[in-house]
Amino acid sequence: MTVITSTVCSRVLGDELRRLRESCTEFKAAAFAVQLGWDPSKVSNVERGKVRASEIDLVQYISMCGKDIDFFEDFRQRYQNAFDEYVVQVPDNLRTVAMAESTATTITSYSTQAVPGLVQTTEYTDAFYRLGGFMSEERIAANLRFRADRQAILRRHDRPDCLFYVHEIALQQRVGDARTMEAQYRRLSFDTHVIRIVPLDVVVPAYGCVLWEFEKSKPVAFSETNLAQVFVQDPGAIARTRLLFDHLDEVALDAGQSRRKLEEYISPPREEFDGRGPRLA
Repeated sequence: MTVITSTVCSRVLGDELRRLRESCTEFKAAAFAVQLGWDPSKVSNVERGKVRASEIDLVQYISMCGKDIDFFEDFRQRYQNAFDEYVVQVPDNLRTVAMAESTATTITSYSTQAVPGLVQTTEYTDAFYRLGGFMSEERIAANLRFRADRQAILRRHDRPDCLFYVHEIALQQRVGDARTMEAQYRRLSFDTHVIRIVPLDVVVPAYGCVLWEFEKSKPVAFSETNLAQVFVQDPGAIARTRLLFDHLDEVALDAGQSRRKLEEYISPPREEFDGRGPRLA
């Protein structure tokens, strides 16, 4: 067992081991450690993703839970890079994102092509998933439920401090019908978070990303495409991400100006949204 800095991915897989122990055995953590011949702190640290378990440790742990070699090989493949400073996952693996969001004390994001997922309405999300016809009805339904569950963190009494930078291009991307877009603009005005709009004429030489900060763990930068999710704890990458948000702080509208900008998109008299900008009174 090697002591090493935990990552959001290692914490997710450690939690998966804990859930495996609880669902497949009758043992509490301390009793489980006795069965394995481990110190109780070792079980706790492995299940919290705070240390990298050796391959033998994983074999012993998973075997004690009654799982076979195929289960072990699948878990080992996912576990072997979990402590790296750069971790790449398939885009459908949303549990790591949910874990990061639910444990973060601060969430700062920049979105260029769509409204941030944590503040999307159900109708907007549904319409977004249907663009291009790449997602099956079953996956759409499952992802909608998962997205709604993730958004619950904004209703917690101890919710993270959230700051969402949104490029105005994302506001003008037509997702669903005019009613869907108007409801989405109104949702962005809720006060459980801060929205700051990057004006249409401002060019930001960067793709969208998220920075999660934690009370007792290192910050994590996150970026995704339709092909992969990337989780980063490399100090240099974190520093560059902070520079991006420093730049956005300079070029974006402030919170009050951003709210007024959103009001421009929903102000009467209403005209059919044509994707060219705010509807004018």
